Amino acid sequence: MRNVAIGVVAGILGTAAVAVVAQSPSDADVMRELRDRVQIEDLMWRYTRALDTNDADAYASVYTPDGQFGAGANATKGRDALRKMVADLRQRAVDAEAKGEPKRPPLYHMTANHRVTFSDKDHARVEAYYITASPAGGASAPLRVVAVGRSVDDLVRVNGEWLIRTRNVAPQN
Repeated sequence: MRNVAIGVVAGILGTAAVAVVAQSPSDADVMRELRDRVQIEDLMWRYTRALDTNDADAYASVYTPDGQFGAGANATKGRDALRKMVADLRQRAVDAEAKGEPKRPPLYHMTANHRVTFSDKDHARVEAYYITASPAGGASAPLRVVAVGRSVDDLVRVNGEWLIRTRNVAPQN
């Protein structure tokens, strides 16, 4: 009986060891994920710079062709609409300056505590807190926080390039 018990325990341990080894990612998988994380970090930097500089073409280029900003009925969908959204921001600033209105101070969009998770090798989610600040008081005044919140970005690899499929800056908890 004792030998049977030892055999059962050895079988269970052997099965557990095989399961752990089978679930361990290969070195190639680990390297791919590290490379993907660097590419995703670069994507999110390009997104932020395009937004901060009102570069409509650069902004639209970080989204998939069917990408969207926002959720629900008010979401902006598709690259053309996303390009227009940012071009309109730039145009409003130009129009205000032409009317002699004070120039809007620049905005600086930042993310903090971002977390990247992969559902498979071509799909990822970035969750983060965002902070938008503005030097509204001029060079001698400290930055003013304009907005804070949480964002959820669903990304997809398209032709080897990571792009934003959806960006939601007001997700439900």
